Amino acid sequence: MNSPELPLPLSTNRLNLRAYRESDAEALLPIYSREDVARFLLCEPWTAEVARTEVSKRIPRTGLGTEARALALVIETADGLEGIEGSVLIGDIAIWFDGESSEKAEIGWVLNPAAGGHGFASEAATAMLNIGFDHYGLNRVVAQMDARNTASAKLATRIGMQQEAHLRRDWWSKGEWTDTLIFGMLSSDRQVA
Repeated sequence: MNSPELPLPLSTNRLNLRAYRESDAEALLPIYSREDVARFLLCEPWTAEVARTEVSKRIPRTGLGTEARALALVIETADGLEGIEGSVLIGDIAIWFDGESSEKAEIGWVLNPAAGGHGFASEAATAMLNIGFDHYGLNRVVAQMDARNTASAKLATRIGMQQEAHLRRDWWSKGEWTDTLIFGMLSSDRQVA
């Protein structure tokens, strides 16, 4: 893959998507330490030490064309949230290669529930899909999630991904068998305005 370097940060109408920095551990900890956020993730709620470790792993993930074969970005609001001045880190989003192919990737996101209902998740996920298809020339992007995570399933549908599978009790997670939903989008699925 010979894609030109991705200029960061990326800006949407209301968001900045930028590379991680060490100080993001402190900002992400209140999000990832929440039981209701971690419930559907592969990890347990974060501690301060886990936050530092996870952020340090994500710092080198600066593009699909890098050795990391992944792009992990934090999501900041450009104008803050109601009652908060300035930019606010509200979550993160990543895209990574799915296996050895440089034409298939997986996308994942985590947003602070307090920032829900404003369309921020849709805006960030659409921007990341556009990067995958337009900048990196991907053919296919998938999103896999715990089937109980209705907010993520609704987001996947809202941004134009199609549910392709509902795998029953296929994943052992946190002491129980869980179902997995798989959503997919092809480059040709996108509607260009």
